[in-house]
Amino acid sequence: MINFHHLHYFWAVAHEKNLTRAAQRLHVSQSAVSMQIQKLEGELGHPLFERRGRQLVLTEAGRIALDHADAIFARGEELQSALGDRGPRRRVLRVGSIATLSRNFQLGFLRPLFDQGDVELVIRSGALPEMLRALEAHLIDVLLANTAPARDAATPWVAHAIDEQPVSLVGLPTMARGKRSLEVLLSQEPLLLPSAETSIRAGFDALVNRLGVRPRIAAEVDDMAMLRLLAREGIGLAVVPSIVVRDELATRKLVELAPLPRLEETFFAITLARRFPNPLLKLLISPREVRGNSSKK
Repeated sequence: MINFHHLHYFWAVAHEKNLTRAAQRLHVSQSAVSMQIQKLEGELGHPLFERRGRQLVLTEAGRIALDHADAIFARGEELQSALGDRGPRRRVLRVGSIATLSRNFQLGFLRPLFDQGDVELVIRSGALPEMLRALEAHLIDVLLANTAPARDAATPWVAHAIDEQPVSLVGLPTMARGKRSLEVLLSQEPLLLPSAETSIRAGFDALVNRLGVRPRIAAEVDDMAMLRLLAREGIGLAVVPSIVVRDELATRKLVELAPLPRLEETFFAITLARRFPNPLLKLLISPREVRGNSSKK
């Protein structure tokens, strides 16, 4: 059997990426850490690190071992949390989000936890593949995204559809001159569009095709925050969900010129199918859920 004491030393070094820092964290000498890792490598039959200058870099076997170690020690934390019950304990929810996701949506999703004084939020952001790996490694409890990733038997996540927001043409009040039809707006005004990889863009392209309109594209942006700023600068009309520009609409810095028919953005909270899910998620996720890569749209 694997010696989990050796595995814990390896796990610390892999996350610290430095032998000295790991030894300080474990309150032992560097030689003791090195010896424990060598024993683990002997048990597994593969080297787990290779040296590149002063850096320790995981080998392929090391990356596989770290994935398993993350899952093992995360389960240990869950066990202590579920069965320890040694009095009041600060609750932690680790949230991941796609880097380009609307900040207003993220705040709205997390708002039920803000008034709970014993809750600590850990929030990370990144690209979808990176965040899915973090979810599978139990480094985050939930991932917020605007697309449901493809799923198979080897990827046991569940995509909960938690919100849908209508998409509109939004611009400066000065652009709202006269009563112009949607077709005229789309053909006359420069447009700020989400990038081609987004679900909104796919729906928009289908819409202009149905209308027989050839749009003038001023910019394609994958970051909703940047799209909002470009709209505020008057660069063009933005194709955005209303939640992205909620504050600007409320203060009339931006106005809605026309809703885009049958075009909505669905927001997802993606979790793992876990035996002991984080109980804080029950406060955030409604019973409705969508599995795999299907959605209401």
